[in-house]
Amino acid sequence: MAKTADHIGMRANTMDAAFGRRLAAGAIATLLGVFLLLATGFAHSELLHDAAHDTRHGFTFPCH
Repeated sequence: MAKTADHIGMRANTMDAAFGRRLAAGAIATLLGVFLLLATGFAHSELLHDAAHDTRHGFTFPCH
């Protein structure tokens, strides 16, 4: 019986670790996306801003 309880405990720890990795990856992806959106939206470089603007139009995303 103790062997089963140990197995369940190890499985729960593995699932917690996997959830933590997924949560960290999602948070990093969200922060990167927000950074890219804000960095190109408020960029002083016309080349960078225009490239992002043209990409939005290419995906038919309204931006005006």
